Amino acid sequence: MTTLERIKNLCKQFNISVTILEEKLDFPKNTLYQWNKRTPSVDKLEKVADYFNVSIDYLLGRTDKRNYFDLTAKDERDIQKELNKIIEGLSDTNGSYAAFDGQTLDDLDEEDRELLIASLENSLRLAKRIAKQKFTPKKYRDK
Repeated sequence: MTTLERIKNLCKQFNISVTILEEKLDFPKNTLYQWNKRTPSVDKLEKVADYFNVSIDYLLGRTDKRNYFDLTAKDERDIQKELNKIIEGLSDTNGSYAAFDGQTLDDLDEEDRELLIASLENSLRLAKRIAKQKFTPKKYRDK
């Protein structure tokens, strides 16, 4: 996928046209379309990356991660493992996790059970992203 194709996809996600993006970034008309034939300058790439909150490496196609703190497949596996441990603990009446008024996870109705599991999974994802943002050394962060 070319840089222009990535920018078009981002524009579509943000519900703006490439022309409007050029206006917002004070680029001359058709600047972004010219990136198919010539290499964009670093300062213009930086402006586009900052506008969409993505890395320059993502725009150039060097990575599919939009930011250094995005979750990888390994992170997702780790989250699922941790979630399964928590669910097992909540299902066990003698487990180390607290019960809900003496009830286990299995005693909850299906809707409440699904909501609780979804909430736990989202919390684990958020915690992992925050940890990556906070503890990734600067030399490994995207520029």
